[in-house]
Amino acid sequence: MTVGALIVAAGTGERAGGELPKQYRLLAGRPVLRWSVEALANAGANRIVVVVGLDQEELARAAVGDRDITLATGGATRTASVRAGLAALGDAHIVLIHDAARPGVTPTVIKALIETIDAGAGGAAPALLLSDSLRRVDASNRMIGEVERDGLMRVQTPQAFRGAVIRAAYAALPADASISDDLAVARGAGAVVQLIPGDERLMKLTYAGDFAVLERLMSDARIVCVGSGFDAHRFGAGDHVMLCGVRIAHDKGLIGHSDADAGWHALVDAILGALGEGDIGSHFPPGDPQWKGADSETFLRHAAALAGAAGAELQHVDITLICERPKVGPHREAMRARTAEVLGLPLPRVSVKATTTEQMGFTGRGEGLAAQATATLSRTA
Repeated sequence: MTVGALIVAAGTGERAGGELPKQYRLLAGRPVLRWSVEALANAGANRIVVVVGLDQEELARAAVGDRDITLATGGATRTASVRAGLAALGDAHIVLIHDAARPGVTPTVIKALIETIDAGAGGAAPALLLSDSLRRVDASNRMIGEVERDGLMRVQTPQAFRGAVIRAAYAALPADASISDDLAVARGAGAVVQLIPGDERLMKLTYAGDFAVLERLMSDARIVCVGSGFDAHRFGAGDHVMLCGVRIAHDKGLIGHSDADAGWHALVDAILGALGEGDIGSHFPPGDPQWKGADSETFLRHAAALAGAAGAELQHVDITLICERPKVGPHREAMRARTAEVLGLPLPRVSVKATTTEQMGFTGRGEGLAAQATATLSRTA
């Protein structure tokens, strides 16, 4: 079964203000679009298509980082944009259509939608009951009538469909049709639609003040976890050491089954610790020949991917290198930059520093070096 995801991100978001369209602005430190891409990828979407406006390709690529997405150019209406996205998506068995302006989507909601389609529904969407009373007004906001809220719900996205159903429904629409809701398109073609419990975090970013509201909602639903890691390696024959992804010329090398990058090994253990996922040796056994001489970037990317799959977000990492030599200071900024690059973190959220043991112990005698690290993650409670 293939699951395809289509994110509609072609709007200009004028009501939200700001210099950038709202889907590319930052929310809790990450571009709005990236939140949805990450959640869909972590929930098992095999292919993700993002429909963008004219000349927005670079903004979209920058927003999602190294995630594998396909870009499609949207049209003058949402219906035209969805058509373009469906064409780019291909023949997925299940199709998820999502608004980029709803970044609070979680893997839990996505998986529930997929299960509902698997159970036989033609379409499905998250929805919330109405708690406020409803009134009809005229153009001057004068009340002219009441609306009973019984039987009414607030529908959110993503909206999930059997692929064949939604493709046929859009194919049957007139070429100039403009429909704001994909459920309406599916129902118009006879599909049975099932609503599932929604989530307040799936609110749509529309106005400037919505950003602060959603940040609070997302923060309240998450907890902070901190992990620590430690690693040490002996010096041996060689002409360089690898520390935090940077090759440093030295009159000795570090002995290890992989490249012996103690800084990144400690950081991997710190991330795994915050996730409750064991230690680096349980994921990359030192006796396994496939890891002999391996680049520790592989280990670090693996730990970051596990965090993403758990719905966790790396907030900050701190590495301390413990050695008399080589001198870390001249290479510190390069180490920070490489670590930030691999983890997809802004540079201010990566710390690398060094200390000595005042010539005491094995590091003081120059027999080897050590590293310790902490990683701070936020994740759903």
